[in-house]
Amino acid sequence: MKSLGLTTSSIIIWYGSLAAAFRSTPVKQSIHITSSALKCHKDHIICSRRETIKSWTSAALIATSILSSENANSFPNKISDKYDSRPKQRGAVKGLGVGTRKDMVGEEYLGLKPCGAAPNCFCSTDSAEDDPDHSIPSWKFPDSVSSEAAFQQLYEVVKAYPPGQNDIDGGGFDIVTYDPKKGYIYVQFESLKNGFIDDVEFAVVGDAKNEVQVRSSSRLGYLDFGVNAKRLNYLAKKMKEKGWDARGVELETHMGYAEENNLKEL
Repeated sequence: MKSLGLTTSSIIIWYGSLAAAFRSTPVKQSIHITSSALKCHKDHIICSRRETIKSWTSAALIATSILSSENANSFPNKISDKYDSRPKQRGAVKGLGVGTRKDMVGEEYLGLKPCGAAPNCFCSTDSAEDDPDHSIPSWKFPDSVSSEAAFQQLYEVVKAYPPGQNDIDGGGFDIVTYDPKKGYIYVQFESLKNGFIDDVEFAVVGDAKNEVQVRSSSRLGYLDFGVNAKRLNYLAKKMKEKGWDARGVELETHMGYAEENNLKEL
């Protein structure tokens, strides 16, 4: 039998690398390799190639199971546990927040991430003239309200959002970032059945007075079947009740979006 000089620390390092390959945060569980699979002598593990491969394969399967299970967790404020066993279609997103962007002719501007071509996104950074189906006007808060107080109002409205309203966002939501001093809120909303994640942002951009740019976008897929519009319309209505000038999405102003998503009403 040919031995492999594997120290206990090397197994730990290997497992840590495996975990890092799946996600950036460390796994909070350990894998115990049974003595029947490995013969240990002092600080070294001596085993056959077959036993080593068997042990490492078992460890990989356990790690995958742990990571998949943790990644599949829904938000605590979801409306039902019925679909918890389904794999979550979360996807990934880059480039959120306020940053320097480039328009179609290469000119730079400051704003939120613009929408792509798919009819599943709205953003105040997008020009109403160039892209009317994705553009939504910035929301404006009253002159008598400070920027920090305005974001406190916005935070309270988002925090009180009812998952499942208008048959959307049944998987709940999570306020990931709330920074009233900088004027920025980032929220993730989840669909109930398949766990699709939509990213929603509110931000003060540059020196714009009393204006909050808004962005709501799906991560995956092409159509959103009205989800982003319904979400923004609900939040806009609540902000109007607080004296804001907050416009939502209307069929008349977003005809292309409505047609592609086959929407008759919002």
